[in-house]
Amino acid sequence: MQSENRWISATLRAVRDLTPDVREFTLEPSEEAGGWRTGSHIRIEVQAHGRPEVRHYSLIGEAKDGLWRIAVRRADQGLGGSLYLWSLKSGARLRVTHPVSRFELAPQTAPILLLAGGIGITPLVGMAHALLRRGADFSLLYAGRSRAQMAYQDELTATLGHKLRLHPDDESGPIDLAAEFAALPAEAELYVCGPIGLLDAARATWIAAGHSLARLHFETFGSSGRFAPEPFTVHVPGLASDIAVPRDVTILGALRAAGIEMLSGCERGECGLCAVTVLEVDGTVDHRDVYFSAAQHAENRKVCACVSRVAGRSITLDVGYRPD
Repeated sequence: MQSENRWISATLRAVRDLTPDVREFTLEPSEEAGGWRTGSHIRIEVQAHGRPEVRHYSLIGEAKDGLWRIAVRRADQGLGGSLYLWSLKSGARLRVTHPVSRFELAPQTAPILLLAGGIGITPLVGMAHALLRRGADFSLLYAGRSRAQMAYQDELTATLGHKLRLHPDDESGPIDLAAEFAALPAEAELYVCGPIGLLDAARATWIAAGHSLARLHFETFGSSGRFAPEPFTVHVPGLASDIAVPRDVTILGALRAAGIEMLSGCERGECGLCAVTVLEVDGTVDHRDVYFSAAQHAENRKVCACVSRVAGRSITLDVGYRPD
């Protein structure tokens, strides 16, 4: 975690449009990073509507030339980080951290299925290349809304051949996860990255198919949810006024802006350090974390302030605030 928290500078060397809404950025860090493992990500400081924010992006490919590549999907209705990066030109300077991996290939030789949804392909590109070089028994199942929106498909097709299966939703409909997982042997490993809906479906179907959760590995980008982000209000008992949470600000960010000290760790909905107690909600909690189970989400007793939102008017939270 030390390297993830130590900021350095990086220069944007090149940009490349992969699809109409996905752009690749090549960064040159100011310090030698050495080798990094596939599945690694970096943190980047962005300016979101005039405020400094931190975003996480998976590194593309493998460590080989001292450069870091990320792919960013432009989200016009998102939190603002993607629009900032898309506004940059070659030569721009950024604050970044060294690569950190919480999503890396296990050393086992069991059959492996890589499952990508949309921009979730980013960490799996390097994994696929590493597995191919290793001579592993694997396949990459890559789903997207349409072929036109599926980044890296040409490169992956040329490299992986029959080990790659493209699944454009507008041609094939939703993936039959039950059939996919039933066809795998008991010792198979699953690596999945994509929107929260895909992660939830994969986890539930994986268990239903009789596979071990220990053989399921996933990555989340923490910003996807079941509802489009809309503004809502947070009420904190003891605080004189309610806290407005704009569409492009997290609960965590809004609480800190209001002067409430908050603990956080990953800020990706994975570690649970920023979890707070839900006292009341007027609307539906859009749980965007992977820290709590589906049953805990249904209970609505806790919420990860770094990623989760409300589809509705307001939420009342116990954040440990006590007036002087």
